[in-house]
Amino acid sequence: MYYYLNYFFVFSVIGHAIESFFYSNGDSGIFLGYWTPIYGIGTVSILLIHKFIDNFKLNKYLKVLTLFFSCSIILATIESIGGYLIKSVFNVELWNYTNHKFNIGRYTSLEMALLWGLSSILLIYFIKPLFDKIIVKIPKFITYIFIILFIIDIISTLLVKTKSM
Repeated sequence: MYYYLNYFFVFSVIGHAIESFFYSNGDSGIFLGYWTPIYGIGTVSILLIHKFIDNFKLNKYLKVLTLFFSCSIILATIESIGGYLIKSVFNVELWNYTNHKFNIGRYTSLEMALLWGLSSILLIYFIKPLFDKIIVKIPKFITYIFIILFIIDIISTLLVKTKSM
C-alpha cells in the first residue's frame, strides 16, 4: 500500500512541476499545495493495470500492446471524469479539448488518449525501474506526513475555492 501511496505523491508533485513549467500561468491543477493528483491517480492506475496484465500468459509484445490500449482508454476516462468533477465542484475549466480534431467531449480526445498510452509504456518500461529504487526507500513516516498534508490541502482547497464561488 505504501508503494502505491508513494508513487501517487511523487508523481502528483512531478506532474505539477512539469505542468507549471509548460504553462504560462505557472500553476497546475486546482489544489493549493504543490501537487496535481490527477497525475498520481494516473500513475497508480498504470501500475495496477500493468500488474493485472502481468497475470496473463501473453508474449512481451502483446503485453505492451494490451498495456498501451487499456491505459489509453482508462486514463482518457479518468481525465474526462476529472475535468467534469473540477467543473462541477469548483466551476473552473482547467483544460478543454474541443479544439482537438478527435475530441471526445470537452475533457479528453483521441490525441490525448494516445499520449496517455505512450506515457504508460514509458513509465512501466523506462521510468519505473529507476523510480522503484527510490520509492521503496521512502520511510513510512514520510508517507504519513504526505497523507496528512494532502488531507489538509483537500479541506483547505474546498474551503477556500468553494467560498469564493
